[in-house]
Amino acid sequence: MTELRSAQWYGGDGRDAYIHRAWMRRGLPDDAFTGRPQIAIANTASDLTPCNRHLDEVARSVRDGVHQAGGVPLELPALSLGETQLRPTAMLWRNLAAMATEEMLRGNPVDGVVLLGGCDKTIPALLMAAASVDLPAVVVPGGPMLTGTFRGTPLGCGTDVWRLSEEVRAGTLSRDDFTRSESAMIRSKGHCNTMGTASTMGLLAEALGMVVPGVAGTPAPDSRLLAAAHGTGRLAVELVAADRRPSTVLTRASFHNAIVALAAIGGSTNAVVHLLAVAGRLGVELTLDDFDRIGSRVPVLVDLLPAGRFLMDDLHRAGGLPAVLREVRDLLDPTALTVTGRPLVEYLDDAEIWDAEVIRPRSAPLVEEGGIAVLRGNLAPRGAVIKPAAASPELLRHRGPAVVFDSIEDLHARIDDPDLDVTAGSVLVLRGCGPKGYPGMPEVSNLPLPAKLLAQGVRDMVRVCDGRMSGTAYGTVVLHVTPEAADGGPLALVRTGDVVSLDVAARRIDVEVDDAELAARSPSRATVDGYARPVRGWERLYVDHVLQADTGADLDFLLGSSGSEVSRESH
Repeated sequence: MTELRSAQWYGGDGRDAYIHRAWMRRGLPDDAFTGRPQIAIANTASDLTPCNRHLDEVARSVRDGVHQAGGVPLELPALSLGETQLRPTAMLWRNLAAMATEEMLRGNPVDGVVLLGGCDKTIPALLMAAASVDLPAVVVPGGPMLTGTFRGTPLGCGTDVWRLSEEVRAGTLSRDDFTRSESAMIRSKGHCNTMGTASTMGLLAEALGMVVPGVAGTPAPDSRLLAAAHGTGRLAVELVAADRRPSTVLTRASFHNAIVALAAIGGSTNAVVHLLAVAGRLGVELTLDDFDRIGSRVPVLVDLLPAGRFLMDDLHRAGGLPAVLREVRDLLDPTALTVTGRPLVEYLDDAEIWDAEVIRPRSAPLVEEGGIAVLRGNLAPRGAVIKPAAASPELLRHRGPAVVFDSIEDLHARIDDPDLDVTAGSVLVLRGCGPKGYPGMPEVSNLPLPAKLLAQGVRDMVRVCDGRMSGTAYGTVVLHVTPEAADGGPLALVRTGDVVSLDVAARRIDVEVDDAELAARSPSRATVDGYARPVRGWERLYVDHVLQADTGADLDFLLGSSGSEVSRESH
């Protein structure tokens, strides 16, 4: 094994080495600083990130594994992003969390890292950081919660919040009953139990090769998660000895496999921006079109909310991700490696489906072609995405007059106005919600339907937005419209009454306005006034440097890997 990176701090008998050892000793034995890998445990546990609170317990199991394998475990608190708590939107802080973790890994005497994440943005941020610093790294996903029930019916986190709240607005559910369901929604520790972004990114981290195969999706309260965390701590020491880095695992082949997995599990559209951002940190050529080319015609095999019926603990008992991937093995790139050093496909031989209702066989998919579809047209010159599996089939080809909202505030002020000129055939358009415009690209694209239409029994409409939507959400939603309105995109020029045409089969989203007329238009004052204009702090830095959704909404100066070398020596 080559000299450990940490020896740059601890090796020798000079003053600097003395300082580094003395301040870190604190009960450690003398040999802690001579030849024993220093393993950071990047831990996103926080009381304000309820989905990640249990990661302190997971970290203890990782520590035990690192110790057993001869390493020195060092817990490193990482910036934590609570999806349900953080305003204005957790996505605004993903790049900051990635940058902070990258710099702490680079600046400290560590040889490898175990990444502990769960809630939506934490695993993407940790992967981005690991890709940038390129030290040996492995992920332990925190896992989903157990399923709660209300009046005998299973509750899906997020998805049933949207569903029940719409029923209240429609007058078919009392507000008292809605409130009673609140205490049953979150049954245990862990992240959302639907196929939302948290579940999706945990599973995709495994499909990318960054999780020990078979671990992702293990429920948070399951004792097997702690056993896996212990084993992962041992593996982290092995990664350092083998010099197995993210750049050897996160190859184009692994991103190919992640896109196949995203489609087969019916995963969140948010995975598109996260995978693009991780690839950008590595210099891997990945484009929006790859998601359509590789994944759009992959069958959805997992029958989970929001696209299906079951929940994450059902997926785990039914065979988990390996059972899903075995069904689409012929679509995977067999060259992609995992953190264990073995190809991902080698772990599929013994996988089995134990419940064919939850994981459908390839011969009887939930949706024949349900992967992410990429749309283009004069409304989205650089692309937009839609998740057909979560949409209403009859709306996948639709024409209707636009009802335009210039901001989220405008939407909230007018959506339930009984005089709003809207029908079930209208297309709801919301702008000013992209990376720059909001800022942070919030999960608002699944606009609430007008109350008067809900009362008529309408439960879906075509919606178009430059923001994102929760992975737990559903509906015929065209989102990530690029360029966004605030970046000069044509979405800023659409007017109420313009006819919007959606044709998913043809991969088109257009506004039926003559090109010359569209070019002659300018954004309205209300549109421009709705854009964010931060004057200081992170929001200012973000708006000045954030890229568009089609490349992952990272900051322009963070593209590419910077490696683990520190630019200046201390003392």
